[in-house]
Amino acid sequence: MSTGTMVLLALLILLAALFLFGAAAYNSLVSLRNGIRNAWSQIDVQLKRRHDLVPNLVEAVKGYAAHEKGTLDAVTQARSKAAGARSLADISKAETELTGVLGRFMAVMESYPELKADGSFLALQEELASTENRISFARQAYNDQVLFLNNKVQMFPSNIVAGMFAFRREGYFELEDKTQRDPVKVNLG
Repeated sequence: MSTGTMVLLALLILLAALFLFGAAAYNSLVSLRNGIRNAWSQIDVQLKRRHDLVPNLVEAVKGYAAHEKGTLDAVTQARSKAAGARSLADISKAETELTGVLGRFMAVMESYPELKADGSFLALQEELASTENRISFARQAYNDQVLFLNNKVQMFPSNIVAGMFAFRREGYFELEDKTQRDPVKVNLG
């Protein structure tokens, strides 16, 4: 084999290796982006579930705590705001507010022993607690996916492919008020 042929063969092998690396990096980035979209849809499903539970919870309480109208109105308004939010930042802010209002709501409801004994209220309260846990897990899964993508977008050599195909860092789902990171406390007893 001549030197020219060997150089050409070496270049072809190098180009094939670069192509394979680029394809693998691109496919990995697409997979991570799709994982983020899936994780976001899981958060969205759980938030909708919570948004659907809140009016039922408010209705169950109305008969027992009619004089807590301000608290009930605050829950309803926060729920509407959260349900209408669209951007990640707006959703984070609205969900932070809803979490805080629900926490205050549940604290106020603790002072009504007859309400705490009501079967439908207890079932709704338990469903809300379960939903809060699901939301927490969905947020964690979303943020894990964002971490994986952001690492790929920033780390060499996959950052070259990310730049070529306009993959960008994604934002984490974070609550604005750091004291409200925990799920709403629900006392079932």
